[in-house]
Amino acid sequence: MRSNMQEIRSEAYLIAMKNQRRLVETVIGQRTERFNIEKVRARNSWRIGVRFSRKILADTIGIFFNRELGRQPLHFEGLVG
Repeated sequence: MRSNMQEIRSEAYLIAMKNQRRLVETVIGQRTERFNIEKVRARNSWRIGVRFSRKILADTIGIFFNRELGRQPLHFEGLVG
């Protein structure tokens, strides 16, 4: 908010949005680190697409297995090991 603007959103809304943003940024950071997305070594766009598709599929399967096991969807550390 700028100094000349008035806040019209409620405090509860702002807290909820802050929590959602924290969750989204945490998940994006975990995925970036886990799947090493920042360093894509592909020679053409087809290979980049295939690699991203595989990484998204692996993430989706991990969430599915966690839900089937009754665990939190984002806890992947216990699936492999």
